[in-house]
Amino acid sequence: MNFDVFYALLLFCFVAGITPGPNNMMLMSSGVNFGFRRTIPHLMGVVIGFSLMVALVGVGLDAIFTAVPKLLPIMRWAGAAYMVWLAWKIARSGPVKDGAGVGKPLGFFGAAAFQWINPKGWAMAIGALTAYAVSPNYTLSVIAVALTVLVVAVPCSGVWIVFGSALRRWLSDPVHVKPFNIGMAILLLASVLPVLWE
Repeated sequence: MNFDVFYALLLFCFVAGITPGPNNMMLMSSGVNFGFRRTIPHLMGVVIGFSLMVALVGVGLDAIFTAVPKLLPIMRWAGAAYMVWLAWKIARSGPVKDGAGVGKPLGFFGAAAFQWINPKGWAMAIGALTAYAVSPNYTLSVIAVALTVLVVAVPCSGVWIVFGSALRRWLSDPVHVKPFNIGMAILLLASVLPVLWE
């Protein structure tokens, strides 16, 4: 992979990682409800799970979707249904309570598994592979793309947890929390619509 392609890949990963999407909306909500430290397993599940998905898709899992083309739309709609349910829960949740004793954050394995039904994740993975895994050594390019995604995603998605954590005190007031939760639910739903209607 030459420098120009690598630079373009870095830019792609940054934009994909920092912009609002299902993962970042969930991480910010977790930061609000559980704080930064308790959301770290969720973050690691997102970045490692997504990087692993990129690698597996790149080295041949896409052959399954070529052989069974109806499987990908089914996964997209399953992911959309999950996000609608999640948006409903976010919209109905109450003020942040100190002590973080209510509920528990999404863990590493749940967050990693979510990547396989995340429509934006699939679009980003396929986009990254088709655009940047272009060197004569395809397998090495796939590994480079997956590792770049991993390294860039940690700070990009981590910023969303920091932002959510910073809002904890403000969102302990019921006057602020209802519009915030409804706004987050709408953003979560909006983040998946463009991918579903591609």
